[in-house]
Amino acid sequence: MTGQPDRITALYCRLSQEDTTEGDSDSIVNQKLLLEQYAKENALPNTRFFVDDGYSGTSFERPSYMEMMDLVEQDKVSAIIVKDHSRLGRNRLVIGQLLEEILEDHHVRYIAVTDNIDSLKGLDDVLPYR
Repeated sequence: MTGQPDRITALYCRLSQEDTTEGDSDSIVNQKLLLEQYAKENALPNTRFFVDDGYSGTSFERPSYMEMMDLVEQDKVSAIIVKDHSRLGRNRLVIGQLLEEILEDHHVRYIAVTDNIDSLKGLDDVLPYR
């Protein structure tokens, strides 16, 4: 469960080509700073970055995402933290399945910082649509 000391806190960053038009606020550097600060302030240990730069959120064939999810399947991840919910992905069916099945089955906490989502506080039915 989450008490295992060797489990990591996955800090996942993604930036697609389309997101670059939004300016520096979504840059990988800024996402990393935000996630690192959040993990530190909330005592989430063993942080490790997973970064997919230049990948669309509509595809889940992203190298770092797949590596992170492989570690989830191996029960090596205690939490996944993203800047906002859309960084994890933009396909609501896949995200819904991910949150309902995979994360719960492997006891992984999910946090989307700027959307104020934390699975420890419970997830509502409209979460995949956000």
